[in-house]
Amino acid sequence: MITIDQSVQGKVVLAYFTMENTRCYEKLEALWEVMLQLAVHYRQQFNSPAEANALLQPARRLYRKIGLEPTRYRPSSEALLRRALQGKSFYQINSIVDCGNYCSLSYLLPIGLYDLDTISGKIVARLGKPDETYAGIGKTEQHAKGKLVLTDDNGPFGNPSADSYRTRITLETNRILWVIYAPADYSRKELTMHLNFSMQQMCSYHPGKVSNWGIIE
Repeated sequence: MITIDQSVQGKVVLAYFTMENTRCYEKLEALWEVMLQLAVHYRQQFNSPAEANALLQPARRLYRKIGLEPTRYRPSSEALLRRALQGKSFYQINSIVDCGNYCSLSYLLPIGLYDLDTISGKIVARLGKPDETYAGIGKTEQHAKGKLVLTDDNGPFGNPSADSYRTRITLETNRILWVIYAPADYSRKELTMHLNFSMQQMCSYHPGKVSNWGIIE
């Protein structure tokens, strides 16, 4: 499903699954509520991101293995935790994105969510090339140089900080690719648990069938 290029081999491990015939909703109140409850749980444990430093290390280690400073290029999972601890509201996009954010906040690893019908050809995880860019979901230009990116025949479409507008999840999406990014030294047992949890959450809140899943290293 996904090939890891030698430029990042031994630095990253990916867990993924695909889901077919699903449905995306504008918002699912039950899902949104458990996410808000998780935010409250974190605020009861930690007064600041600095106090939660140990929980943030796996995602930060992934960035450092690639050669990036995580305080400059913040992992999406850390951005979610910081919002939770600061009492800021989460961005509400749609139910699949909400589910991804809930899972990412649960185990604090970055997640990429992609509409499978917008991906062409082989998917490769590699370092971005100097001249590569893509339009982010906010339509801001994302520079891929030196970053861990997922690519297809049309170029980069996501990284652990920002996914692309081209492959974004919309209300019309019915086939998804879900990717969990982790450093290569991350426990395979824990990563498998995170993958299973993610599949369970998606299936709990959305119709559809998981068609492929696995860990790639």
